[in-house]
Amino acid sequence: MPSYRRWSRAVASLPPAALDPVVDFPFKITRQDKVATAGSCFAQHIAKRLAQSGYNYFVAEKGHPLASEEVRRHFQYELFSARYGNIYTARQLLQLFREAFGRQEHRELYWQLGSRYVDPLRPAVEPDGFASVQELLLERGQHLAAVRRMFSELDVLVFTLGLTEAWESTEDGTIYPLCPGVRGGCFDENIHVFRNFGVSEVADDLTEFMTELLSVNARAKVILTVSPVPLVATALDRHVLVSTTYSKSVLRVAAEMVQNRFPGIMCYFPSYEIITGAHGRGSYFEADLRSVTAEGVDHVMRTFFRHVAADSDGMPAAQEMVSGTGAESFTDRMEAITRVICEEELLDKMRPR
Repeated sequence: MPSYRRWSRAVASLPPAALDPVVDFPFKITRQDKVATAGSCFAQHIAKRLAQSGYNYFVAEKGHPLASEEVRRHFQYELFSARYGNIYTARQLLQLFREAFGRQEHRELYWQLGSRYVDPLRPAVEPDGFASVQELLLERGQHLAAVRRMFSELDVLVFTLGLTEAWESTEDGTIYPLCPGVRGGCFDENIHVFRNFGVSEVADDLTEFMTELLSVNARAKVILTVSPVPLVATALDRHVLVSTTYSKSVLRVAAEMVQNRFPGIMCYFPSYEIITGAHGRGSYFEADLRSVTAEGVDHVMRTFFRHVAADSDGMPAAQEMVSGTGAESFTDRMEAITRVICEEELLDKMRPR
């Protein structure tokens, strides 16, 4: 057997940074390919490194050209290829596609947040909320037009699966990225119900998404990853570590099933294994045991470019992306590089029992 099939040679005997779990990848990304990203917060790392490495990171919904990078980031422009915020579940991705192409509608169009208004499907993209419902709906129309363009024109979508837990409307089946009431709106137990998706549900949602994507863009390819970031909280009455293990296991198995349904055009990339594997001995997590370190992201992206990029000259490590001098410390600048916006973290600000 080749060495990569033996634990002692492929894992135990290697320095952590030398591990490479990719044996073969079915296609390559060129610098001309339009590469879009979506998914959980870990997908933001991939987007950032693609843009820094000279590849054609496809952004269909950009912030104002005169706005600073800090302002654009504050309003969640260019974190992903469109301003949809975190897409944690496969069902949420499928409903975004269907809404963009007029195949699905939602009854709950806005949530009240004090005197302001929040988009229930993008509750954090406008930090202070919208001034009026009309403003919210007009902006959402522009957003969906950008999403429609993104799906129609992309060559490759990198989608990071993050969660299986979600909240659903019993009125129309809408899946929310946050529980109603966490940031705007009111929780109604007669309308809002908890869902924890299983393997077959996630696999079927990804299958339907891929089928519908190919119907509007026959050349599209999808790279699936599973976020290594643990759940910040679980809605189930059990330990959050147990719920995290369930969620990541379901997503990993579903990804395997779906790539076998679409050989060569929907493929799995093992970022989850690189970050969480025993070889890392936990060194790829920050002190909170959730956030991924710059070294961990470097390892993922180094492996990604080695196997997936057709003409890569290498990707910049976190240290190479650091700029700035003066009072701002090296550590501060490194943290800025690895910082991501995670809507799920709003749950941590709620009062614990």
